[in-house]
Parts: sequence; structure tokens; C-alpha cells
Amino acid sequence: MLNIARIAMLSVHTCPLAPLGGKKTGGMNVYVRELSRELGRRGIQVDVFTRSQAPCNAHIAQPLGENARVIHLSDGDDAPLDPDQVYARLPEFTANLLRFAQAHALHYDLIYSHYWLSGVVAHTLRAAWRVPVAQMFHTLGVMKDRIAQPHGVSNLQPADLRSFNEADIMSWADLLVAATPAERAQMLWLYRAPRSRIVIVPPGVNTLHFQPMPAEAAKAALGIPAQQKMLLFVGRIEPLKGVDTILEALALLKAQRPDLLQGLTLSIIGGDPTAARGENAEMDRLKALRAALGLEESVIFLGARDQTTLRAYYAAAEALIMPSDYESFGMVALEAMACGTPVIASAVGGLAFLVRDGVNGYHVPVREPQALAEKICAVLCAPEQRAKLAANAARDAAEYAWSRIADRLLSAFSRLALPIRQRVTS
Repeated sequence: MLNIARIAMLSVHTCPLAPLGGKKTGGMNVYVRELSRELGRRGIQVDVFTRSQAPCNAHIAQPLGENARVIHLSDGDDAPLDPDQVYARLPEFTANLLRFAQAHALHYDLIYSHYWLSGVVAHTLRAAWRVPVAQMFHTLGVMKDRIAQPHGVSNLQPADLRSFNEADIMSWADLLVAATPAERAQMLWLYRAPRSRIVIVPPGVNTLHFQPMPAEAAKAALGIPAQQKMLLFVGRIEPLKGVDTILEALALLKAQRPDLLQGLTLSIIGGDPTAARGENAEMDRLKALRAALGLEESVIFLGARDQTTLRAYYAAAEALIMPSDYESFGMVALEAMACGTPVIASAVGGLAFLVRDGVNGYHVPVREPQALAEKICAVLCAPEQRAKLAANAARDAAEYAWSRIADRLLSAFSRLALPIRQRVTS
């Protein structure tokens, strides 16, 4: 049985302290940050290694919480890079990580790596340190590529590189953490992952922070009139998130039930609405669509918001809407549920697992604005039913408190046998 006193947490391409809503920041950042803090509170030393994305951050350790810290390491290009660009610099990052650990006489009992880039680094560390590796992908490349790749596009090199490495990681990692039964099935079906090494442990939610509060108080904190009703989207501004489907659904409601749009706004949190045209093609497209549909007064792009403000937005909203094409889990949905907010979501990936149709929210088919419009109407027009959904959402989210999730992970980690030291190969 493995005794865990210190963990090396790898989040190579994105820092858990980075502001949410950016191009490469989202649920994984929250996962690494909150889990590290929970483990730190239990006396486990956690070092989160991530690449420096600014020259001043190189080799800087930042406190993350009790017994937890983030260590920024250079890979020779301390600037934001796309994943395929980061891949080419992984050897230098890994060498710097090994030097850092040696210089500070650090010994780790477990490596917990996140996303495929971290898994590539973990392979070298596993051989050098002779310790087991647990891997969580958060999203699977093959799944995203099947959904997102436009027809006729021939340049598949970055996607192929990712999928190849994901399959390789699954072949040697000592433990594979799947967020849902659906992700486990995808690992088995698409990658032929070893069945015995997969454990299902979902992400958690900070229920001490994300918890119900009166909508009136939330609106007052945000400066929103008490009589105003709000729908909410929170996430990265990218095509897979399906924000255009929400706009199209609102346009249908404008034509079919114009009374519902009186005093109703859709608040979109994520991205940078002040960025110059051309910096985010999806943001530009959504703004153009908003204008074309005549929804300028109903749809607001708010940009990124911190976790403190997010709680108020969740609590003030009639519903969180997530019409994604693909979500490995959907931590935003879990945060909203913890605040007592129903979720209207596509029945895909983790959302099909987390959102229970008619119980704590509603499912809608992917890319069907009319179906989404009908569920929005159901939330707005039936306050008693919405109250039931809200109560069930908060109750269900309590099962995902980080204390419970950490218990399950540590139980799985502890079952990794010490003889790994004898059977590790480079």
C-alpha cells in the first residue's frame, strides 16, 4: 500500500492560479487548485508544476494554500503557447523540473498529471523517480476531434499528436482517473485502455463557497435590479460551447413569446469582449450574430469573472445554460447546482451524467435551438417547478464536496503497490 506524504501535481500548459475564462483556462484549473488545497489541508505536501508564461514567473513558487504551492518552470519560451507548441518544449521543461527537485532534495510518493502534455512529462519523471503515476485527461482528443473537426480539413497534425500520446499514456500509467462512466467507456472503446487501471472519480466543488443565497441578495451584490431576470452562460468562448445555440433560442423566443424577453438578459461570462477584432474569432462571430438577431439589449458579454463574483451570478440566474457539443464533465454546471441554480444542458459527456433531466435541470439535444427555447420557457414560466429543480440541484451537488472526492482519490492512490519501484522502465 502506498503511503502518500508528498505529491507532484503536473499542470504543464496552464496554471491553476490563472484567471478563468481565458483561452486555455477552465474546469481543469479549478480542479487542480481545489484538490491541491484539500490535500494540503490534510497535511499532504503538494507541488503543482506548470510552465512559466511570463519571464518574471520563471522558477517562482507561489503559495496555493496550506502545504500547497505552484512552481513555475521555464521551458525556454516564457510566453503563452498553443499545446502543440508546448509539446516541442517539454524536454526542456522536464529537465528543469528534475533539476528543481534535485536542488531542493524533494522526494515525491506519487505523480498526478493532468491533460496529455503533463502525461508526457510524467513518463520521464516516473522512470527517474521510480514512483507511480495517476493520470487524468479532463478531455479526450479523439472525442473533441470527432465533434469539432470541420469536413475537408486535412491538417490534423496537432490532433494526431495528442491522440497518439493519449493512447501511449494509457498504456503505461499506473492509474487512469475518469470523471464519469462515459469517459471510462470512451477510454476503453477509443483507446483500448487497460480496464483494470481505470477508476471513476468525478471532480468536486467547493461547497463552502458555492452554496445557495437568496436571488435578491445576489442581484443586489451585482447591481442588478430585483425585477430583472437573468440566464447565464459561463465558459470559454469557443465553438464547442454552443453559445450560438443560446442566441438562436432567444431569437425564437423573441418571435414566439416576446413577453418572456421583457426584463430578461443573457449574461455571458468568459473570454475578453474588449479584445481587438480578430483576436477571438468566436467572440467576433457571436457579437455579429447577436446584432443580426436583434438581441443587443438582451445579451451581455461580461468577460471573465473571479470565483467570488461567480457565486453571485449563479445565485442570481434563473438557469445556467450549457448547450455544449462536448463536455468531459462540466464543472461549471456543478458550481451552479451547488448555488441552487438549475442547469439546462446538452445530454453529452459529463453533462448527461451530472444533470438529471426534470430533476435538477433539463437536457436538450445538441444544436437544437427550438428545444432549448422550450426548456428556457419551462424554467421562466413555472416558478414552482424551478424551485424544485433548484433544491434538488443543491442537494445533488453536496455529494461532490471536495472532501468526499479527495477521500475517493486517496483511496484509489493508496492501492497503488510499492513494487512499482522494481517494475518501472523508461
